[in-house]
This record gives sequence, C-alpha cells and structure tokens, in this order.
Amino acid sequence: MDSSLKRMKDGESIIDPKSTVGGGVADVYGEDRATEDQLVTPWTVSVTSGYTLLRDPHHNKGLAFTERERDSHYLRGLLPPAVSTQELQVKKLMQSIRSYDIPLHKYVAMMDLQERNERLFYKLLIDNVEELLPIVYTPTVGEACQKYGSIFKRPQGLYISLKEKGKILEVLKNWPERSIQVIVATDGERILGLGDLGCQGMGIPVGKLALYTALGGVRPSACLPITIDVGTNNQKLLDDEFYIGLRQKRATGKEYYDLLEEFMSAVKQNYGEKVLVQFEDFANHNAFELLAKYRTTHLVFNDDIQGTASVVLAGLVASLKLLGGSLADHTFLFFGAGEAGTGIAELIALEISTKTNIPVEEARKKIWLVDSKGLIVGSRKESLQHFKKPWAHEREPLSTLLDAVKAIKPSVLIGTSGVGQTFTKDVVEAMAAINERPLIMALSNPTLQAECTAEQAYTWTEGRAIYSSGSPFDRCEYNGKSFIPGQANNAYIFPGLGFGLVISGAIRVHDEMLLAASEALASQVMQEHYDKGMIYPPLANIRKISAHVAANVAVKAYELGLATRLPRPTDLVKYAESCMYSPNYRSYR
Repeated sequence: MDSSLKRMKDGESIIDPKSTVGGGVADVYGEDRATEDQLVTPWTVSVTSGYTLLRDPHHNKGLAFTERERDSHYLRGLLPPAVSTQELQVKKLMQSIRSYDIPLHKYVAMMDLQERNERLFYKLLIDNVEELLPIVYTPTVGEACQKYGSIFKRPQGLYISLKEKGKILEVLKNWPERSIQVIVATDGERILGLGDLGCQGMGIPVGKLALYTALGGVRPSACLPITIDVGTNNQKLLDDEFYIGLRQKRATGKEYYDLLEEFMSAVKQNYGEKVLVQFEDFANHNAFELLAKYRTTHLVFNDDIQGTASVVLAGLVASLKLLGGSLADHTFLFFGAGEAGTGIAELIALEISTKTNIPVEEARKKIWLVDSKGLIVGSRKESLQHFKKPWAHEREPLSTLLDAVKAIKPSVLIGTSGVGQTFTKDVVEAMAAINERPLIMALSNPTLQAECTAEQAYTWTEGRAIYSSGSPFDRCEYNGKSFIPGQANNAYIFPGLGFGLVISGAIRVHDEMLLAASEALASQVMQEHYDKGMIYPPLANIRKISAHVAANVAVKAYELGLATRLPRPTDLVKYAESCMYSPNYRSYR
C-alpha cells in the first residue's frame, strides 16, 4: 500500500492489470477485499476535476459555467451543452418551486438547492424574499422541524450532545470553516409554538442563519448552526424509530448548565471574543438565566427575548403616527408573560424611560401582563417566576383577558401566549369600544397559534384596527377597503443587528443597541405604507432596511466603547452595504 501511495505522489499510474479484473484501479485501500466485519479507512483522493467542482455547493454554478470555464476546469461532458445565466436559473427554479402545492415540499426543494448550489440558493431567496421567507422561516420551518427526522438527509450544522461532554472544543474543530462570526444555537425545548422537538429543532438555527446571509449580508461560511441535544421530554419523539436525537429525558440542573458552560467556553476559545452566539428557542426557565449569565462575558443575544422585543417596539414607534401621542401616553396589555412577552415589555419600558427621563420602574406601570392564571398583580408576587415579578402592579386580581381589557382599558393589546384564537370576538370588540384605532398585535407563531387572524381583527373592529402578527397573513378586504396586515417578523431585526455587531467588531450586546435597531426599522416606514395601514416596511426592501439597522447598531457600539474595528468608518450605512455578501456568481480562472 505504501509503494502504491508513493507511485501516486510521483504521478505514476496505479493501474495493475495483473491484480484487477480486466484492468482498472488497484484496490489500494483494501475496501473491496475487506469483509463486512473488517475496518477500512474512508480515504478520498482529491484530483483537479470538474466532477468534484460540480458537487461543491460553495463553487458550483451548474449550467452557468462558461465555455472557457468548462475547458479550464475539466467540465466537458459533465454538463449538457447549453450555457445558462444565473437569472435564467432563478426563473426556472421559481417555476419549479411554485409548482409544489405543499409548503413543506417547497422547503425540502430549497434545502436541496442550498446543499447543491449555495449562491443560487441565496440569489433565489434575496430576489423573491416576500414569497420564500415563509418557506425557509416561519411558518413552514415549524412543520419541517416536526418532521426533521424523516426529511433529514445530511448534516447542515453541528450536533453537540451529552455524549460530547468534555470534548466540545474538539467537536467545534470538526466544523470545516474556521472564521465563524455568528452562531445560532438551540436546545430544541421550545420550538416556535410547537413545544419540545429535541434534536429536530436544528431546522431553526439553519433557517435563521440562512436569513443572516440573505437579509443581513453575513457570509455563509461565517455562520454556524448548532443544536445542543440534552434529550427530549416529547414521548412521541422518543417512541419514533426515525428520531435522530438522544433517546432520553431532558437533562436538567447542574448536568445541563455544566454542558452549556463548557460549550460557551469552547466557543470563545475556538472563535474568539467577537463571535456572536444567538440563543434560540430555549424554554423560559433556561432562556433568561443563560442570557443573564453570559451577556457580561460573551457576545450573546436571545432572539426570542430581545429580537422579538426590538421588532415589536419598532412597530409601536411607527404606529404612533397613526395613534398619536408618545409611547408614554399609551397603556399596554400583554396576553402571555413568557420570554417574548416580558422581553417586549421591558424594552418598551426602557424606551419610555429613555424618552421621558423617568425611572424604568415608573415606566413599567404603563404595562400590564396576563398569564395563564390571570392578570399579574401584587397579591401574586410570592408565587411568580422571577422574570414576572417586575410586572406585578397593585390592583385587584382578574382571572380573564376580557376582564383585564375592560378594567385596564389598554390602547395596545399584544399576544405572546402561543395559544391560537385567544383574542376572541368579545375581547377585540372591547378593544374597539375603548379606542378609535385599537392596535392589536397577535404575535404567536406559527399561523395556527396566532391569537386572532387579520380578517377577524378588521371585521370585529369595523376596519378600525391597526393589526400585525408574527406569521404572515394575506391582504384583507373590509367594506370596500383593502388592508395589508403587518408582520412583526424578527427577520426585520436580527440579521441587521448581527451584521452591525460584526462590522463594528462589538464585544457585547447592550440594550441601547436594541433601541437603536428599533428606531432604524421604524424610520423605514413611509407615508405610502401608513396609507395602507402598515406599521412595518415591505420585506422586499429588507437588505436596505438591514443596512440601516446594522449602521445604527454599529453607531451605538462605537458610542458605548464596545466596538473594536478601528478606525470607525465615516458613513456606516454605505460601509454596511459594501460589506454585505453578494450571491452573484464569480468568474473562475
């Protein structure tokens, strides 16, 4: 075997007619001679060959390889003779994707494309973002996670389980890319509104990072999806023969937090101080603790707590042009007091405090929360989880949302409960009786979990509601007037926020950066959008929006002394645009 390898290195042929059937390549590594119970080494020999190039998703262009490239890269005969353009490929693929009736089939087709031709995948997504965003992100990604074991083909990220305890740094080094700038990590315990999906939650980090690139401009090679598998309490998955994760109940307590500590330490050791770790879809009891523990020592961000809060605050700031007054003039009622609800509430209070110079504790009194046990009030304080206690104001207990609406008389109703159809006709009509223009935000995902639909909100308020949701709803008609429902989509914020942290070399995420991101997004809503009842700009402009969000975040990072990329660029919007990843094909030598 050693002599054969030496002959290969010297450029000699290893064809040996005496030892192979009818001539051919000798069985140098012993794969053909080995019996099934013998071990073989999975060697590959890389040769400058078009065959390898066509199977490299980072460089493959399919039929768009030019005549010259086909000659210089040994592609003759490996491709049909037609030469295409990237634009024609996009047109053909969109026709193919639109031919599928089932959204999950469209999702699988998009994931197959990403594994086959990376640049074409991002070109397709960027050019058709409004149509394809619901496919690669919510709501379709939720169904994909539920069925991830069945549609799993090849790994798209790193899986770190309890089996890897003590070896996480080694596992990180197994990932082929070294210059990682953004990590999205989940433990799969609270995937959207679908609950514990365990290891199958990987669809969420993969989808989020696709948006970091397509919408925010972060290079694909700088993105790393990670699932931390500590088991699952979902018995249906544990009984599923196709389940791809650990078959055990979830680890908790010290075992869980020791694994997370090793993970966070290994990330910093392997990738440095400036790698962004986005916590995604962790359950409430872990999400708040992890964010509080690591926000002072690592560059961390929780999209469910902070990203949702920032995008909702942007919608509220923008809606003031329709509602009138300032945030401090309004009263807010939340249905749902988990990580999303309390995160939004805290950022609203911080914005009111910043604008009015009153203490945050005073600003919180404009905000009320209802959880599964009713209105959160002072008499319940001893039994509340720690993150709910700041919202326990003094007044008599109320057990239902309808009672709370009638008593609190909010101008803004925000749903983060994860329970569909909880904004009933009585609740919405009560909001309409109190307010000329009630603002109703039904934010729970996916679509079936929305607290009410856009059509219901417009119908029950006789067309007076300002409505937005977490998942997309189609244009609505009421009494001859057309309404375009807003979508408080985190994709407006997290890609631009992350990109702003990257281009400034920030080392920590500060709450003021979230406020800056919200203000940048709100500033992109124009009069033409208000005229249609919109409080968010069209997603078709998302790359421009992300550049402004990134620039505002970077400005704040420099102001706070948290940016390390020096000197500071003069025009940060132009700098952000110039740094964005382009999916257009490159020409090869």
